[in-house]
Formats: sequence, C-alpha cells, structure tokens
Amino acid sequence: MSTTHVLAPVAGRAVSLQDVPDPVFSQGMVGYGAAVEPPHEVTEAIAPVGGKLLKLLPHAFVVLTPDNVGVLVHLGLDTVALKGEGFTAHATEGDVVTAGQLVITYDVPAIVAKGLNPIVPVVIMDEREAGNVVAAEAVLEGAEILAGAHLFTANK
Repeated sequence: MSTTHVLAPVAGRAVSLQDVPDPVFSQGMVGYGAAVEPPHEVTEAIAPVGGKLLKLLPHAFVVLTPDNVGVLVHLGLDTVALKGEGFTAHATEGDVVTAGQLVITYDVPAIVAKGLNPIVPVVIMDEREAGNVVAAEAVLEGAEILAGAHLFTANK
C-alpha cells in the first residue's frame, strides 16, 4: 500500500469535496479528495505532490507520483470554456515537478468576473473508495489553509 500526502495547491478555505457545487467532483466521479476556495486575488497554483506533469491544460493539471498516483488540480468550475484566459502556465507538460513548485498563475478575479466559481478541487484520479482519502483537519473544519499545507492523505 502506498500513502500519498497531498498539499493544498492554493491558499484559501479548505472545503470538503462533497461541498463542491459540481456533481462531477462532489459525487467523486473523477476521484476523491478535497477542495480549496481561493481568495479573490491573483494566486499561484503549486504542485500538490512531486512527480511528472502528466497533463497540463490552462485551467487544470495532473501530477503523476513515482507510485503512479495521479493527482488532478482543477482551477475553478467550467473554466475550460475560457480557453486559457485568466491562466499563465509556468511549467510544461512532461516536466518533473517537486511538491510546492509553481505550475500556474491563476487570475481568480478574472474568473469571478466571468460569473464562474473559482473553487479548486484536488482529487486522486480514478479513486473509487472515498474511505481511501483522509482529509486534513482544515478540511473537516472548513478552515483557512496555506498553499503547501497538508490537504489530505490518499492510501492505495
């Protein structure tokens, strides 16, 4: 069994995944994890784990750990429609990143101005067992969390 410690990719209020207002995330269709509601300011999204940047889109990225655990960071809901507007990549797909490394600058006010929700779901790709993901205390309390702070642990 491998244990993956997942960090918050952005600062903000830690939120339980089931409270994300999108059924794809809240019902665990993509996988289980947690989310962060960022402040309404330009923020830096960092890698929540170390590994290979398997997928890099303007609004989302997946880091594959050496244990083959894929961690998805999705910046905002329905932000794919913006076609990259409000996002600046600082890495390239295929790069090896370290936990805490800057990946994307996220213009939260621009997303909010478009009427979209800026919440940042972070999930273990294809995790079908909610019990394999243990949320940090901040998530359980809905507390403020710093980027790079412990968000949840995944056991596979």
